[in-house]
Amino acid sequence: MTAPLAALRARLAGFVGRLSRDKADTLLLLAGALLVLAPHAGHLPAWVTALCATTLAWRVAITVRGTRLPPALLLLPLAVASMGGVLLTFHTLLGRDAGVAMLVLLVAFKMLEMRARRDLFVLVFLCLFLLLTTFFYAQGIGTALMMAASLLLLLTAQLSFQFTGAVPPLRRRLWLAARTLGLATPFALLLFFVFPRIQGPLWGMPADAASGKSGLSNSMAPGNLSNLAQSDETAFRVRFIDPAPSQAQLYWRGVVLGRFDGRTWTQVGAPTPAQRAPISVAAQGRAVRHQVTLEASGQHWLFALDLPAELPRLADNPSAVSPELELSAALPIAQPVRYDAVSHPDYRLQAEAALTGAERWLALPDGFNPRALAAGAALGRLAHPRERVNTVLRRFHDQPYAYTLEPPLLGRDSVDQFLYQTRAGFCEHYASAFVFLMRAAGVPARVVTGYQGGAVNPVDGVLTVRQSDAHAWAEVWLAGRGWLRVDPTAAVAPERVRRDLAHALARKDPFGIAGLGDLMQFDVARNAWLARLRFEIDALDNGWSQWVLNYTPQRQHGVLDALGSALLDRRLLAALAIGALLLALARARRMRARVDPIDALYSALSMQLGRLGLARGADEGPNAYRARLAASALAPAHKYAAGQFLQLYSAYKYGAQPSDAGLAATLTTLLTTLR
Repeated sequence: MTAPLAALRARLAGFVGRLSRDKADTLLLLAGALLVLAPHAGHLPAWVTALCATTLAWRVAITVRGTRLPPALLLLPLAVASMGGVLLTFHTLLGRDAGVAMLVLLVAFKMLEMRARRDLFVLVFLCLFLLLTTFFYAQGIGTALMMAASLLLLLTAQLSFQFTGAVPPLRRRLWLAARTLGLATPFALLLFFVFPRIQGPLWGMPADAASGKSGLSNSMAPGNLSNLAQSDETAFRVRFIDPAPSQAQLYWRGVVLGRFDGRTWTQVGAPTPAQRAPISVAAQGRAVRHQVTLEASGQHWLFALDLPAELPRLADNPSAVSPELELSAALPIAQPVRYDAVSHPDYRLQAEAALTGAERWLALPDGFNPRALAAGAALGRLAHPRERVNTVLRRFHDQPYAYTLEPPLLGRDSVDQFLYQTRAGFCEHYASAFVFLMRAAGVPARVVTGYQGGAVNPVDGVLTVRQSDAHAWAEVWLAGRGWLRVDPTAAVAPERVRRDLAHALARKDPFGIAGLGDLMQFDVARNAWLARLRFEIDALDNGWSQWVLNYTPQRQHGVLDALGSALLDRRLLAALAIGALLLALARARRMRARVDPIDALYSALSMQLGRLGLARGADEGPNAYRARLAASALAPAHKYAAGQFLQLYSAYKYGAQPSDAGLAATLTTLLTTLR
């Protein structure tokens, strides 16, 4: 592989070497524009992406071949048609998505209009503005690193246009651009941490800050959770303050569903006055304190370990709890939020002798699923409700039911088809069928959706819950015991609860989608360094989320208060002042050491002649200065000394021959004559 790569590198170097300076600089700018445009391909309409790719390829061909740019009579109709396409696609020219699409098209068409140096700078500034819009859609550390690379390349292209003489090699220009960014980085960090912040997303606009997000909804139909479970996006992260419960106890309560229309489960709504009753909760065992960092979802739901004991506190976004103990925020979660939670994994909920408003949890739609309705009625003949629960769970365990992410489509009588025909489904199929059978058997029951499980990162000890951990289970009410969690999926695929989704699917369906998860586990198990790298990246991403994306005004106030308290310590303040003074002196000394002694003498000459009324102009070079002095009324001896000085200095700065070793002494003598 080494020889072909070396040959390719040599051919590429030869191709670049044959390019003129203008062509090389233009291709460098186009490469930077490509890095800026590429991330937008994932969310823009396909026709916009195709048009931008065609335009970029067209401009590269024009640059390499040296052909003429297209005339304005061709570009103007294309631009107008493109704006019309944006209007037809988004039904508006305003807003985030339409605005970004128009800006992308503007950059694309500007590539075909670069006729003067001014146009090159305009394209650089447009790309810099477009670079910022990338953070409207993704704010991860990978996006930030890619945008930093884009900024470096754009700045290198801009610097390349500034050179009037010989152009340094690309490596030196990249290094100069990197140094420039390095000088700006401390000021950017200072502004980030101390500049007053406002409430709302770090990047985005209020109207569409939550668009494009996903997560649990307030309804459940066959296929909802199986589609969500195929996403590897992070839902939230948890740092346990107290010892974490076992994997089988990691149920993250979300939405409680109790109304069924034959296909879709939705929330039951607020109870009537006759159905209202105090919600009694008896906590058992130890409390588990944990801190949740919830990613932006555009939804109102907040998650905590089942069963939450108190309301989370969010800044400027009040939280509430429903009679079903669902946690929610008043405003949609449009940015990552962090809150503390306290839960009791062992509890008794409404453990009375009779359930007030039980009819809400027994209702079934008329005319749907007759076979399941009859089976539930048969179950109702069993004396104890717990026997009815165990009978259905044994059915799922003993009979050939399959746990899969790709269940067959179901028709009108979805529960009947699942129980007696397809017998293959995801967690929502089992939870829905179980609750239907329980209600038909006279046992109050409801569906709970949320997340189950999560993976602990050994690097930072943080548990990450992903969208693939989305889960549905059931709750049944038993007299004297209250609401009891029952997970029908555990009867079919116990590995789903004990370990994770990948292991459960690998056992049930090793050659389907689940096989990919099994393959990942196989590779990681045999490559410890790969697992370590994945954990390190995830920990780094968590740190980025905590300290950058979740740097709220409240956290800023805390940082500034802590900094202010620290600065009140006189000893620390004195140490900082002395350290800053020493750094300034060291820098001044280095700067003096870097000054060319010949340039220092030239500056001294200019100052001396300025005292004589012949100050050098800001745009006046040594040769032009010498010619002006020759025509001045300066004394002949002074005029001769100044002319000789400037002639020697000009030869030193711009001549091809090496300078004389005694040049500094000669110039010092001439300067003394002027004094």
